[in-house]
Amino acid sequence: MSDSPTRHLNLAGASNFRDLGGYPTSDGRIVRWRQIFRSNHLGHLTEGDVAILRELGVRSAFDFRGTEERAAALCGMPEISVHSLPVEPTVVAALRAIAAAGTPLSTDHAIEVMRDSYRSYVQKNTQHFRTLFARLLEDRAPLVIHCTAGKDRTGFACALILHTLGVADDIISEDYLLTNRFYRRDPNHSSDLPDHVRQVLGSVQASFLAAAFEAIDADYGDLETYLRDGLGLGEAERAHLEARYLQR
Repeated sequence: MSDSPTRHLNLAGASNFRDLGGYPTSDGRIVRWRQIFRSNHLGHLTEGDVAILRELGVRSAFDFRGTEERAAALCGMPEISVHSLPVEPTVVAALRAIAAAGTPLSTDHAIEVMRDSYRSYVQKNTQHFRTLFARLLEDRAPLVIHCTAGKDRTGFACALILHTLGVADDIISEDYLLTNRFYRRDPNHSSDLPDHVRQVLGSVQASFLAAAFEAIDADYGDLETYLRDGLGLGEAERAHLEARYLQR
């Protein structure tokens, strides 16, 4: 029986709230528990949820939601310092444009639009992920990284963090796909879209995350170059992150 802390904290108002700790790295260390959390938005927290986050000591939130998303559901804990890193959503608008042109929306449309949104994280929004890493180098933990669903923008950010810390690809993929186990999709979100399309939008697939890393290879050559040139993580910065977020 494991004595490790619980990875998924089943909050009533944030179904996808998870700890990024406990994963082993290539050099035999592990990611520290109870330092970095990932979640869907914190705008619907209950009193019980707030009590849990206070017990965890969460004091900073890094919010990748766009302007309208953020305004619709502000963080439910005023004592948490919220840092906005806005990556505007594009998926629903792109799908509506396809439908408006007279093309019946298919699952394939939804998958490709999702993949294209992940490519845009690299091609158009690297500066926001760079800012996240600059913040991670500061003393702001315990902290939570989130967007609206905590699966796409957050999923890419957390994959980058785990890569930087030396976690293996298969473990990173497993963490990313946990969203399909825990996230409770809002059935009313984008209700003008067909249900088979909304099901794609409310889940994650390995090919989505792969699209972002394909964009990294195309634009930067490889992940190591992206970490250095795109995210500003030289040897000193990476050593500092490892010292802060890894343990033996």
